[in-house]
Order: sequence, then C-alpha cells, then structure tokens
Amino acid sequence: MNSLYIHIERKRHLLSLCDDGRLLYSWPCAVGKKATPTPAGQFRIISKVELDSKQVYGSRWMGLDLPRYGIHGTNNPSSIGKDVSLGCIRMHNKDVEKLFNLVSVGTIVNIT
Repeated sequence: MNSLYIHIERKRHLLSLCDDGRLLYSWPCAVGKKATPTPAGQFRIISKVELDSKQVYGSRWMGLDLPRYGIHGTNNPSSIGKDVSLGCIRMHNKDVEKLFNLVSVGTIVNIT
C-alpha cells in the first residue's frame, strides 16, 4: 500500500508531501479566498491530467473526490501564497509537475 500523502495547511499556504509521517517536500501554494474557501477534510486524488501551461490551471491538474476541486498549476505565479482561488489549491507549475510525478490516483489529501 502506498504510504505517500499530501498535507495542505491553508493558513500557512503550504502543501507538503509526506511518506508515512516523514516530510519529503514542501511547496508554497494558494488557497481559496474568503468567499470561496478551500474545504477542510480528507480527500483523495481521483484524476491526473497534463495541460498546456498557458491556461488558467497551469501545466497539471489533480482532481479530488470533491467535485470541481483540485490541485493545479497556474498561469498567474504571483497568486501563490495568497487566498485567491475559487477553492482549489494552486501551485507554481514547476512544483505541481514534480508533485504530479510523485503521486498517483488514490493518494490521500489532508486539508487543514
């Protein structure tokens, strides 16, 4: 069984990849704005899609088992570290590409 999981700390704008409780990587991220907050809870990645990096979702999309929510890149890197999205988790394209290559469909995503 895969022991990799993602932990997202909304207040710190931090997405971490862990393996059985051990921190492997941490990256800055953007989360939902006050009117459309990123939901807290435990979710799973249910889809992974490579995209053209010029679009709003950046170069990668990892959909969660919460409809219309996911972890993705961005064509607006200045938004990282802020509360600006419609609820999705945004990352720099280079960071989301690395994460995309490390996780699989079924990976747990804990959002606090």
